Amino acid sequence: MEESRAPLRTQLAELAKLRNEPAVVQTLRSTAAATIAYVVALQLSSEPAPLTAPLTALLVVQVTLYQTLTTGIRRVNSVVAGVVLAIAFSALVGLSWWSLGLIILASLIVGHLVRVSEFVPEVAISAMLVLGVTRVADTAWDRVLETLIGAVVGLLFNVLFVPPVWIDTAGQSIADLSRRMRRLMLRLGEELSSHTPVERAAARLHEARRLDNDIADVDAALRQAEDSLRFNPRVKEGLLYRVVLRTGLDTLEICAVVLRVLARTLTDLAKERGDEDLFPREVGVALEELLAHVADALVSFAVLVTTQVSANAEAAERRLSGELAAASASRDRAAQLLLREVQRLPRQWQLYGALLSEIDRILAELDMDHRSHRLMEELDRSTREQHEKHPRLTVLHQRLSGIRRDRAGSR
Repeated sequence: MEESRAPLRTQLAELAKLRNEPAVVQTLRSTAAATIAYVVALQLSSEPAPLTAPLTALLVVQVTLYQTLTTGIRRVNSVVAGVVLAIAFSALVGLSWWSLGLIILASLIVGHLVRVSEFVPEVAISAMLVLGVTRVADTAWDRVLETLIGAVVGLLFNVLFVPPVWIDTAGQSIADLSRRMRRLMLRLGEELSSHTPVERAAARLHEARRLDNDIADVDAALRQAEDSLRFNPRVKEGLLYRVVLRTGLDTLEICAVVLRVLARTLTDLAKERGDEDLFPREVGVALEELLAHVADALVSFAVLVTTQVSANAEAAERRLSGELAAASASRDRAAQLLLREVQRLPRQWQLYGALLSEIDRILAELDMDHRSHRLMEELDRSTREQHEKHPRLTVLHQRLSGIRRDRAGSR
């Protein structure tokens, strides 16, 4: 009986994960907003099937409130411009092959004039849809009403039902990236004290290069998380979260580049060694231990970056400090062994030096003091840019903060 329940629990757990997927959330929100817009349009429009309202709601409702406010307005503008063009054409010429081509040309030109940016094609799409179903100018004005209904419903839907904050999704992506980097670094370390064919070393290099694709995916998830923090009433320290995650990803990206260079160095060393081992047994074991500590430090750094609770952040910071200390000690032991090996047999000394330099670069990027300094610089820069872009909002925010502090002091 218990065995039969296990697959059911697994399926329920997978379904629970799906509700946190942006695509699933966006699908449900868009469906709900479009349905509400259609119901409202049925009450206010004289059209028997006011489909322009749910169409506009689908275009307006975005996965984040910031995207709704920034891109939703342009979408509405594009739809309204297309509808107005269709009204004019339906009153003058109606629908034919030449009028269709003419309205497409006019729509694309008007789209650039009204500055709807990437939504220029939607002006033409809206115009064609309305022109195809609207032959009388009087009924075309119902399309304008439906467009406004859909726009208002879409905007109110995202304002009243604020989209989720995608911090956890972005944090999970950053953590997954660090674990992939850790696995690659551990595999590199396992091959240091044995004979490594050039083909195997080259395969590790290609694996390191594929990290660029992973970084691009994480960057997309992080941009969505950054947008979800903007203008979101649920979040009080949106700027801090954005800067912490962005600088964390920047550090991991630099480490990934250095890791790729490290794999390149080991590939060159494998070519030079031929049938010999990459390093003597003692040196190889020391370097493997060093890479293991660096790999663990990468994961600890990702945990620190993505941890929001202060107590957990302190624990993650202590863990990272311990891993960096162990890595530094292992680095010194490995450097001494490499120095003796170079003195005994100076060939490929430049590759040994490059190997240590690359490891030093990763450790420097993960250093706690470097991290704090970088974080403060980015916070100052972001705050300054925000003040320069929105001076009035900054003054209003400062006044509201002062009022809240005065009230708190009076209590």
